[in-house]
Amino acid sequence: MTFFERTRDLAKQRGMNLKQVAQKAGLSENALYRYNQGINPKYPTVKAIADVLGVSVDYLLGNTDEMYPTKLSTKEPVDLDEILNEEGMAMFEGQPLSEEYKKALLAMLKANKNSGN
Repeated sequence: MTFFERTRDLAKQRGMNLKQVAQKAGLSENALYRYNQGINPKYPTVKAIADVLGVSVDYLLGNTDEMYPTKLSTKEPVDLDEILNEEGMAMFEGQPLSEEYKKALLAMLKANKNSGN
């Protein structure tokens, strides 16, 4: 799927047309239609459109099929206690962790903390 196709499809999913996306991204009304004619957008343009549509730049460019960047890519701390206590939030090697496995990990972390290590 091309940049233009992903942008068009996402705009439709978000209840917008391409002119609205372009305007919200600070572009001219017809800017996005150029990218359907083989013109490649520059990074600041892709970033602005990704921000409007709420997806990652890599998704729009077709580098990944994951729409959203991972929490780790934001370089903000991750609260394992919170993640392991929420349903369906933790994954390992691309697979969701079972509730039993998450509970076991949390218990292991707490036991390690309480042992003074």
